[in-house]
Amino acid sequence: MRHNPYHFVDDPEVVRRLIRENPWAILVSSHNNQLVASHYPVILDEDGEGLAVFTHVGRPDEELHGLGEHEMMLIVQGVHGYVSPSWYAPGAIRAPTWNFTAAHCYGIPEILDEEANLRILARLVEHFERYVEEPMLLEPEWAAPIARGTVGIRLPITHFQCKVKMSQDKDPETQRRVVRQLRAPGVYHHPRLADEMQRALGES
Repeated sequence: MRHNPYHFVDDPEVVRRLIRENPWAILVSSHNNQLVASHYPVILDEDGEGLAVFTHVGRPDEELHGLGEHEMMLIVQGVHGYVSPSWYAPGAIRAPTWNFTAAHCYGIPEILDEEANLRILARLVEHFERYVEEPMLLEPEWAAPIARGTVGIRLPITHFQCKVKMSQDKDPETQRRVVRQLRAPGVYHHPRLADEMQRALGES
């Protein structure tokens, strides 16, 4: 990502929050002179040291990525949306833009054994099922054959690039106007993005 001092973030807690709130990620590798990208859910390793995630891939994605052989990139994206220059305060530079939060995380994946993979898959399912009325959790007796069709990984994140672009470079009046427009009814109604803007700008 292009560096911009207004939007650059080096706090790992921001990345942790981004992953917790947006657990659908892109895994990217360069293997056998080809770029490979896969989309999978992720959860944080809340118990380990440092910043790391657990995930899995369906076979044969582990071969396509060459998992464990080299560094891979994990892309996580948060709330995002279009910002019209018609919303800006008079006198502001009127260029259309897109507000977003994203992180590019890098590390060499560690391959989990079958037992650990099944345990992480069960944790992943529980993480999402706990919000439904009648959660269906993984039971080892029927889930084990399904789990063997996957390869579990732990990705320790050794370094990352994180960008929180929420109109920090705009004047306060323009920031207020953008938040107001995002909360207004219409095609670009996006209250979650308005919330993210106010959080990034330090507003309640």
